[in-house]
Amino acid sequence: MTWTPPQRAQDGLAERAPRAGQGRRLECPGRGELIGVKHRSDGARRAGRRNGLDSIGAVSDAPRIETERLVLRGWRPSDREPFAAMNADPEVVEHLVNPLTREESDALADRIEEHFAVHGYGLWAVEVPGRWPFIGFVGLLLQTFEVHFTPAVEIGWRLARPAWGQGYATEAARAVLRHAFTEAGLDQLVSMTVPMNTRSWAVMERIGMTRDPADDFDHPRVPEGHTHRRHLLYRLSRDTWLGARAQAGSDDRH
Repeated sequence: MTWTPPQRAQDGLAERAPRAGQGRRLECPGRGELIGVKHRSDGARRAGRRNGLDSIGAVSDAPRIETERLVLRGWRPSDREPFAAMNADPEVVEHLVNPLTREESDALADRIEEHFAVHGYGLWAVEVPGRWPFIGFVGLLLQTFEVHFTPAVEIGWRLARPAWGQGYATEAARAVLRHAFTEAGLDQLVSMTVPMNTRSWAVMERIGMTRDPADDFDHPRVPEGHTHRRHLLYRLSRDTWLGARAQAGSDDRH
């Protein structure tokens, strides 16, 4: 997952997605596959605003997800300082085009909250209860930049350096998959990163995503000639996910 702020390359939130209430399904050009993107009604969005959920600095309108070790939740004002530090860390942003300033990081957080308000899913803030109140994000993002597989919903993650190597990204991503395919009603997810980001595409493979090299692409929001322009694309369909879960259950019974 590779995002940066507005007017820079690779910002999956720079373009405003369709507003709630439009009620359309999105067809991937050239493939005829329907991505089951659900939009909240205008009434639900207005209700969120009445509760202060769309206001900047309020807790974002995000369903709470719990795993064995983690809590995936809406964003809090206190998340912004560690989020900015994470986005300025050279190791964390090694595979992005640029590190983010504090202003750019806050703008990204604003757009993350808006995405939840519009779609009902997005990039959850992740905490490790009793240890770290905020370690980064894991979640879902509607991607609309023009390539052969969009529009599509991407699953992705970005964690602070101290949280690496402990299986948190995989654990959270598996919970997000479950939410995407059961609660959000999505039919397919994609994930993308640069070839040298081995940690990220290893997580994609651990959660059951697969890659067809013919799907790899040049990211249109990365400047031509940049070392990060080429991206790998991974996919996972709801049917494949359900099949893998059924097989795992069968294996457990034998």
